[in-house]
This record gives sequence, structure tokens and C-alpha cells, in this order.
Amino acid sequence: MTNGWPHELAPYFEMLRIRRVEEAIARRYSDQQMRTPVHFCIGQEAPAVGVSMHLTLADQVMSAHRNHAHYLAKGGDLGRMIAELYGRSTGCCKGRGGSQHLIDTSVGFAGAAPILGSTISIATGIAFKLAKFNPGEVVVTYFGDAACEEGVFHESLAFASLHSLPIIYVCENNLYSVHSPMESRQPDRPIAELATGHRVPSFEGDGNDVAEVSMLASTAVNRARNGAGPSFLVFNTYRIVGHVGPEVDLNLGYRTQDELDHWERKDPLVQEMRRLGLPTAAWKELSDQMEDSITLEIESAFRFAIESPYPDAAEVALDVVPS
Repeated sequence: MTNGWPHELAPYFEMLRIRRVEEAIARRYSDQQMRTPVHFCIGQEAPAVGVSMHLTLADQVMSAHRNHAHYLAKGGDLGRMIAELYGRSTGCCKGRGGSQHLIDTSVGFAGAAPILGSTISIATGIAFKLAKFNPGEVVVTYFGDAACEEGVFHESLAFASLHSLPIIYVCENNLYSVHSPMESRQPDRPIAELATGHRVPSFEGDGNDVAEVSMLASTAVNRARNGAGPSFLVFNTYRIVGHVGPEVDLNLGYRTQDELDHWERKDPLVQEMRRLGLPTAAWKELSDQMEDSITLEIESAFRFAIESPYPDAAEVALDVVPS
């Protein structure tokens, strides 16, 4: 994952690209042309980028409702993603899924779904198949902290542990389930401890530090790739905007301005820029080049989406499995 940039700059570029894409979607969302709920990952870019650094095209990824970063970091096509949000036939789900149902098997993005915890078991099933027929390939499934409250989470970890499956369970702990804080939903204990009873190694880290994410992901992916079985990664992070839509939603009263300010100081882009420690002049030139490149790509993607046709109504039953 370099996209033409030096290896040490690639993670920053990838996070910046995802951030600018999300901001562009937020700006245009009020046009009422994207008729799909949109869950933004602004502030949560580091886990997707840090994990994907260690994945190959053949490796599989599954996600949930907040999935744009996971799709793009895995190599998903930006134009096809935007077209999907606009409900166009050129979308990665042919315009039928919208933001919460991205899928692109050509890059190993096996799918996303908004039902809480629903893709955890599907990803586990894919891992079961890979263990038998595609040794050396791995699966990553992303979910939020609330999915750990679902029975399917425990059932999947137990099954993966029993069969030493090549899967990495990645929990992006952003502290909230919609508007409910952790203390109203879970006992006071680290989420990482939930895997212990299933004999699944767990690792917890700063989900806003892409270098730390990468280090922990490297260990987990290597374990899975070499037959050592599943791992559970917990990355503590924070969504800057609301649960759904482009608004910050402080008016709802479930979080405070002080809390938001605290997490904005821990912005993954800011942390990575500090870690790189580039001289100001050199950084300004590189940053401008990155911004220009990303702007052109985003403009092209939206143009592609808006100029694409809507799906043909006569094809409404295609690709639908009868019940």
C-alpha cells in the first residue's frame, strides 16, 4: 500500500484520502441525491489503514454499517463506492445496497451489513473455508463495541478457536452504540478480556495511532497466515460526527464538547503527522501534493457516479436469492 508515495508516508496518505472522501460526501449529502443512510468514519481512519497494510488482494474483509474506510483501505474503487451511494448501476452493489451494503469481491471485500454483529459469523464461515481450501489466506471482520454484546460474537470466537481459523476479529471501540455509552451497556471490564474464555489471544491498542494499529495487526495477521488461529484486536477510537449523517450531534446531550475536544486532539492524522516529524517546508509541499491528488480523484469519482445510469427496473429480481 503506497499509492506512489514513499512507504513511510503511505499510511498518512491513505487516512487523509479517506477523511477527504468522507468530508466530500458530507458536503454533498444535503443535495438529497444520495438516498441512503450514511455512517461516517471521520476520526476512525487508523484501524482500517493499519490493518490493511498487512493484507493481500486474496485476503477477505467484512464490515458493518460504518464501512467506507474498510472498503477503501482494502483497495475498493472510489468511483464505484460513490456510485453506490447515488444508487447508480455502476455502484459496487449495482446501486441496490447503498452505503451500508458495500461489496466488491474483486478486491476481497466480501461485504458489509448494518445488522449488529451479523457479518461476524459470515466472516468466520469464510475463514472455515479458507482453512480447508486456501491455506495462507486470512479474513478480517470489523465491528463496533456493541457487537461484542451479541451472542454471535461469542459463538464465532468459540468456533474459530476450536478449529484454529485464520481470522482476525477487529473491534473498533468508539465508546458509543448509537447514543448509549459503554457504562450503560457493559460491565466495567476491558472488552479485550472477552476473548480469554474462548482461548483467543487478544490485543488492545490506541485506535488513533496507525503505527500501533499496524504493529498489532502484523502480529495477528502473521498468526492467522501461519496456522496459529484467530486473534481479537480492540482499537480504542472515536467518531467525530454523529452516529449517522454528517452532523456532530452535540445538541442531543449524550456527549460533551469537552469530550469531543479531547478526541479531536487525538486525531489520527495529527498523531501520524507528529510521528513523521517532517520539517515544515518539506511537509507543506508534500501535503499540498497529496491534497491535489485526492481532490482530483474525488471530483472524478463524483462525476462518474452522477453521470452513471440508474438500474433498470426490469432487473429488480436479478441476483436475488428466492426464500
